[in-house]
Amino acid sequence: MATATYLFSTLAPPTSCGRLRRQTTRATASATDRPREVVSPKRRLPLRKVPGDYGPPVLGAIRDRFEYFYGPGGRDGFFTSRVRAHGSTVVRLNMPPGPFVARDPRVVALLDAASFPVLFDTSLVDKTDLFTGTFMPSTDLTGGYRVLSYLDPSEPNHGPLKTLLFYLLSHRRHHVLPKFREVYGDLFGHMENELARVGKADFGHYNDPAAFSFLCQALLGRDPAESALQGDGPKLITKWVLFQLSPLLSLGLPKHVEDSLLHSFRLPPALVKKDYDRLADFFRDAARGVVDEGERLGIAREEAVHNILFAMCFNSFGGMKILFPSLVKWLGRAGARTHGRLATEVRDAVRAHGGEVTMKALAEMPLVKSAVYEALRIEPPVAMQYGRAKRDMVVESHDYGFEVREGEMLFGYQPMATKDPRVFARAEEYVPDRFLGEDGAQLLRHVVWSNGPETASPTLQDKQCAGKDFVVLIARLLVAELFLRYDSFDVQVGASALGSSVTITSLKKATF
Repeated sequence: MATATYLFSTLAPPTSCGRLRRQTTRATASATDRPREVVSPKRRLPLRKVPGDYGPPVLGAIRDRFEYFYGPGGRDGFFTSRVRAHGSTVVRLNMPPGPFVARDPRVVALLDAASFPVLFDTSLVDKTDLFTGTFMPSTDLTGGYRVLSYLDPSEPNHGPLKTLLFYLLSHRRHHVLPKFREVYGDLFGHMENELARVGKADFGHYNDPAAFSFLCQALLGRDPAESALQGDGPKLITKWVLFQLSPLLSLGLPKHVEDSLLHSFRLPPALVKKDYDRLADFFRDAARGVVDEGERLGIAREEAVHNILFAMCFNSFGGMKILFPSLVKWLGRAGARTHGRLATEVRDAVRAHGGEVTMKALAEMPLVKSAVYEALRIEPPVAMQYGRAKRDMVVESHDYGFEVREGEMLFGYQPMATKDPRVFARAEEYVPDRFLGEDGAQLLRHVVWSNGPETASPTLQDKQCAGKDFVVLIARLLVAELFLRYDSFDVQVGASALGSSVTITSLKKATF
């Protein structure tokens, strides 16, 4: 896997994306009394005031929160109703959780592919403490540290911590392919046994332990099942993540009970401290070599431990917990014809490389890669991004320019950007070959699941996911492993607090 080095390197900075026009103002004016006498150098679109309102204090935010979680159209309906009501894809609204978790729920929402990429330009938006949106979970949940996800690139620790994550992802890169095949080979074996026994198998039930085991073995060289954690890792992580994201989740409880319990107050970190301490003890030992590298970069050992834990448990494990069931769901729904095309491509490429899944073999599976990109487009694992305007600016949708003032919170709902019908034909459909050929490659800049365009690479100066290429790689490996073993499969899909619940109802073993 020596040829995989490029997957984890930092390349050129992302190209400027997003459509905006900077404004000039009197430097001495405050955010509230600054004169609006700004002239853009070249006005391409007519200016329009951002439509929408926040309603009365407190009550307006609670009203919006109830509609967001419990309205008839669900989360998507919350946003599309605003677009229809105002005839605009840039609108003002309140984002959950609101009272009494978030101090200020007011945002300018960017709901199309033209306006959304402004959120990637850290010269224009500040990212301090905005990873989870209008509120930040207690640092008691992360060992007392503000971990990398909450840092703006301008902060001194951002560069060293992101460098450490690049090291974490790359220093054992030769183990990624063989460990993935070993661990996920076992997963499919367990699922076959479960299917034979009861006629169905819950993919998530097997994916969670497989994901955590793979990450620890591939990136750290340690099997968590042989540590004091034993098989408890995924359960501990899921509970810990719940305590961080509960104000943003719906667990299917009666709405007034759920709203009071999860959305109005924070769950006490003390209730999960023992679980978190078990995870931290594991990473202090298992990640000792990576922590040593952090110390060489000037990072305190304890800070390195908690950042590695967050990256591997929240970012990586959490990402696989959401993305892999989503990918299996969309592939399962794609049908036998698509399954046949993928199986043929995967098996031909593997045969051409001595029967092994190698980086060169994966490079000869363009349909597999396109199918992964399409899953990331239609259902991005992280749906929301935030940024606070550093200065007055004009943000452009497809049709209008909108003046945004310094200090205002910008919010983007990614599924509306990546399913923008003015960019993607059949935007609401899963089209596995969408990104094939030159025309498909041109669309990749609009695939932005990683907090940046797919055509860019993460750098120390941006907030694009450090593991962007790693995630795409392991998703391709999952598809390859699936279609090496099976000609076709069927799924049943349900909802879960984090993504989709997917049950495999049949696996047709490979016949060619």
